[in-house]
Amino acid sequence: MTSLTAVFQMARQRLIAPAIGNWARFYAAKPVAAAGKKKKLGKLGPIMEKKVIPVETDANKLVNYVCGSNYLKTGEDVKIKPDAEYPDWLWTLNTERIIPLDELEPDSKQYWRRLRKLALRRNNQLSKLKKF
Repeated sequence: MTSLTAVFQMARQRLIAPAIGNWARFYAAKPVAAAGKKKKLGKLGPIMEKKVIPVETDANKLVNYVCGSNYLKTGEDVKIKPDAEYPDWLWTLNTERIIPLDELEPDSKQYWRRLRKLALRRNNQLSKLKKF
C-alpha cells in the first residue's frame, strides 16, 4: 500500500499542485497588440481599416476600356467596341426611371413580377407591426 500511495502523491504533485498554484488563469490570455499599433474598439469590437482602392486616372484608358471589368489577377479590361457591334435592344433599355405599376401592361411578365414584389414588401411591413 505504501508504494501505491507514493505513486498517487507523486501524481498529485505533478498534476494538481501546478494547477492550484496557477488558479487565477482559467481563461484565455488577452491578445497582445502589435508594437506601436492600437486598434480602436467600437461597439462590436475592433474597427476594420478601410482599404484604399486605386482609381484609374488615365484618360485614354477610361475612353477605350471598361475599367474594373477584369476581376482576375491576369489579363486586361474589356475593350469598348463601336456602337454598330452591339445589339439594337441594348439602346432601348430603360435607364431613366422605374416605370410605375399603373403604366405597365397587365398581361406582361414584368407587371406580375412587380405586383408580387410590392405585395411581399407590404406583407413584410405588416408583419413588423404585429405585437407577438
